[in-house]
Amino acid sequence: VQLVESGGGLVQAGGSLRLSCAASGSTGSIVTMGWYRQAPGQQRELVARIRMSDATTNYADSVKGRFTISRDNARNTMYLQMTMLKPEDTAVYSCNIVSVSRLGVQGYWGQGTQVTVSS
Repeated sequence: VQLVESGGGLVQAGGSLRLSCAASGSTGSIVTMGWYRQAPGQQRELVARIRMSDATTNYADSVKGRFTISRDNARNTMYLQMTMLKPEDTAVYSCNIVSVSRLGVQGYWGQGTQVTVSS
């Protein structure tokens, strides 16, 4: 299973970025896709997650109203539209999927993409 992330970069506060995560390989049936982030010296935290079957979403309180997660089932791809970015959003953002196959429930991680928001 391969998760390819893209869209990170450097942006000024108040700006926007769009992250993408495409899953390929023997993914099985993907149940959820999500974005996590980890800032230096901080624990990894859930940013947003989406259920593939019905697009149910949940967000960290800190990003509600600013970030929007969406998915394209046909492409096994997830997007995170980030607006009104703040310096505290600076972190490495990693894609995660949870899938079900004959092997059971599996979780996979992408390599991470850096998002830096300057003040």
